[in-house]
This record gives sequence, structure tokens and C-alpha cells, in this order.
Amino acid sequence: MKKGERTKQLIIEKASDIINTKGMAATSVEDVLEAAKITRGCLLGHFPTKEDLNQACADFMLTSFRDIRNNHMEKGQTALEKIMGYFDFHKQPLRTPVEGGCPIMNLAVEADDTNPYVNRLVRKEIDHNITLFTNIFEEGKANGEFSGDLDSEEFATKMFAAIEGAYVFCRSKNSQKPMKIVIAGLKNELATYATNKTKTN
Repeated sequence: MKKGERTKQLIIEKASDIINTKGMAATSVEDVLEAAKITRGCLLGHFPTKEDLNQACADFMLTSFRDIRNNHMEKGQTALEKIMGYFDFHKQPLRTPVEGGCPIMNLAVEADDTNPYVNRLVRKEIDHNITLFTNIFEEGKANGEFSGDLDSEEFATKMFAAIEGAYVFCRSKNSQKPMKIVIAGLKNELATYATNKTKTN
């Protein structure tokens, strides 16, 4: 990687930590300059507008969070183990691999209709997740891990929405308890579809 590319990546990484913690609107150019230890001219050379930087950071945060999570899930050999890996990945909502919490929820709340590009990224990420989990549940049904009574897309949607929503409660209350309650509830419900229920505990 060339020096210019390394500098650009550094800016994105440093700015992403701030944006995911403070939000896009509250993150100032000065915040980024101080964190990345660069000049204003250097920043503008890579990102002519703050919107350019926001978009690059949103893409980076979503991709990084997804890749780290998927690597965690892929340690599982079976569909059930992959879903348990998903739950395990989210069990410490106040200590996420991307500084500031889950970027999916953070960006979804802030972008809404005010930032079409980031909003599209978030919608695409949500669709990707629902499809991923739906396929995993379908795999589990095909392998005999889950009964045919499991509606894969419905449970995938419920699971993803519940986990993301729990992040809001956890960070607002500065407590991991809401996430523990949500995960326990999801595990209990999933156990009713598992052919070997003890594995969900």
C-alpha cells in the first residue's frame, strides 16, 4: 500500500471511531485532524467534503463490523453453532470491536432520510443480514438441526431486530443486562425448533 493510500486509510479508521461514538453531525473536522495527526490540507486532499468522509467511514464501519462478526460465526461447523456464535459475538454490547457500539444501529438512527447514501448502505446491510441468517436457518432445517416448523426468514428478522434494538437499551442504560435478556429469550425460542434442544443452552 502506497503512502497516500495508508494515510487515507488512517484517516478513515480514526474518523470512524469518532463518528461511531459521537455521530456524523457532531464529528467536526478538527476532531478528525487531531485524531489522525494530519493537516487540513491533507484531509481535504483525500476527502474534499465532510460528506465524502462520512460516506467512506460508513462503508468502512459496516464492512469491518460485518467481517469481524462473520469470522466469529464461521468458527461454528453447524448452522446452530453459527447462530450461537452470533449470539456470543453480541454478548458484550458495551465492548464492541468497532468503537462506539454497533454501527448498523448508530448509522440507521442518524442517517434516516437526511443522508440518502448512508441510508442506502444501512438498508443494504440490513437486507444482507436477514438473507444471511435466513440461509443459515434453512441450512439447519436441511441438515435436520431445526424442525420444518421454523420460519427461517421470520426468525432471522426477529433475531436481528431484537439484537440491534438491545444495543440501544444497553448503551442508554450503560448495562449489558438488556442484551442478556434478549439473547436468552431468542435462545429459548430457538430451542423449541431444535432437534437437539440442549445445544441451544
